[in-house]
Amino acid sequence: MLILVTGGAGYIGSHVCIELINEGYELLILDNLSNSSLDSINLIEEISGQSVSFIEGDIRDKNLLQSIFLNNNIDSVMHFAGLKAVGESVNKPLRYYDNNVIGTVILLEVMAKHGCKNIVFSSSATVYGDPQRVPINEKSNLSTTNPYGSSKLMIENILQDFYKSDESMSIGILRYFNPVGAHESGIIGENPIGTPNNLMPFLSQVATGKKDKLYVYGNDYPTIDGTGVRDYIHVVDLAIGHIKALQIIQKENKLIIVNLGTGKGYSVLEMIAAYEKVIGKKIPYEIADRRPGDIAECFADPRLAEKVLDWKAEYDIDRMCLDEWRWQKKIGDFLD
Repeated sequence: MLILVTGGAGYIGSHVCIELINEGYELLILDNLSNSSLDSINLIEEISGQSVSFIEGDIRDKNLLQSIFLNNNIDSVMHFAGLKAVGESVNKPLRYYDNNVIGTVILLEVMAKHGCKNIVFSSSATVYGDPQRVPINEKSNLSTTNPYGSSKLMIENILQDFYKSDESMSIGILRYFNPVGAHESGIIGENPIGTPNNLMPFLSQVATGKKDKLYVYGNDYPTIDGTGVRDYIHVVDLAIGHIKALQIIQKENKLIIVNLGTGKGYSVLEMIAAYEKVIGKKIPYEIADRRPGDIAECFADPRLAEKVLDWKAEYDIDRMCLDEWRWQKKIGDFLD
């Protein structure tokens, strides 16, 4: 059974690819390598012990997509391709709407033309905007505070409209919170190109000496210590959630919308402390101004995922930090 994985060379996509192979699926990865590298494909093969098919290209290239679907019997799509930096999206909104929204529309058009009915979409908790209350469940109000979140919400709406127009479609929309950590092998993890936008890779680069200090954006939020609170979920837990969703939508035509999170929030300072505990040394940091589009607190009510997908997060914050550090030591050229 052939699965097209868009953005499969990226952080989350690559971990999902490993779990797909573990479950016996055949893969075709499509990625433009804008925030990943060909090394990811080699590492997926190293961990899984199997070769995977890879095409370098963009989901906005309709001719390329037509060729892929024409020449391959694709059963389902795992859709991860998209730009994902909140701050950048505020400064470059049109780039995000073009890449994320228009790219998805083109993908869906080609899927429809070739009779491919199954898609799992990588959405985000940013569709909840600045939540009125936490934990956040799937019935919480939807709103956004930045173009990245808006692009995800637009795609969700498009997918739901698409499903209403053709209920032979089968769609999984997964709203996940803050992926962190790495594969337990230490061979693959998040290695962003340029300056990291998310806390954990930035924290890791400070820990390895690649950067002098961590910037904590805002310490005046109404939270336990004034810093932003997020629901951090191990990337392998997240990947397994995708497999569960895929297996369900392949069995019956339906639309699934669920949160993937742990149900517990940690502040930035709590994450720093947890990481320091694992690595055995202090992380220098400096308080900076809030970033545009950031919110105070965001963590999931994950009960629906447990009910619908028979899934729940297994790894705790210590395991997330341990696996992240193991990965960083593998790739880092630094002195302990």
